[in-house]
Amino acid sequence: MPQKIFIVEDLGEVLVAKRRGTKNIRLSITADGSVRVGIPAWVPYSAGLTFAKSRQEWITKHRVAARPGLKSGDRIGKSYRLNVVVSPSERISTRLSTNEIIIKSPQPVDTARLQSAITKAAERALRSEASKLLPGRTAQLAEKYGYDFRQVVIKKLTSRWGSCSSDKIITLNFFLMQLPWELIDYVILHELVHTKHLNHGKAFWDDLKTAIPDARARQKLVKSYHPVIMPS
Repeated sequence: MPQKIFIVEDLGEVLVAKRRGTKNIRLSITADGSVRVGIPAWVPYSAGLTFAKSRQEWITKHRVAARPGLKSGDRIGKSYRLNVVVSPSERISTRLSTNEIIIKSPQPVDTARLQSAITKAAERALRSEASKLLPGRTAQLAEKYGYDFRQVVIKKLTSRWGSCSSDKIITLNFFLMQLPWELIDYVILHELVHTKHLNHGKAFWDDLKTAIPDARARQKLVKSYHPVIMPS
């Protein structure tokens, strides 16, 4: 089956595959959040790619639904472990300790209600961890490479890893805590370079590559991740 893989901003990996006997374009999301587009054999790959881009909102919504269920023992972020405890109480309770997300519930771990509670608690853990670690890491990298910024804001973003405003306020996605540190540093430095260049022109990439020679390779790797809770 002939196919091509594209790396698309805000979508990550998009696989477009030609299928014999197919009359329509079909879009699907795999369990790991990758995008798959099936197209008729006579349709150009560009048409499948354009279709995927036009359905970005749908893709973001269904990536959450397609992700695997969270279970006791899963690692969340850099330091948290999920601990699901069976409880006689009818209520689901959640608590964050130093390195645990503790969930007490009478329900099986695969029920929709419990998974929703686990996801919310996991997001709280990521926000807490990001708030503790990312501003300091940003300051370290800014000092090392000679950049200046006003503030770091931690937010939940659905399609971007970070941004930088014209007044040098850097916003970072708390889902970054699920990425390897070398990719977190790439995102932070990407935004720090934006404090000097509010575009992606040659000067921007020249400065970014001075700090990270393999910036283009890291860019592709970052786009293969998705801002949703993914256990490790």
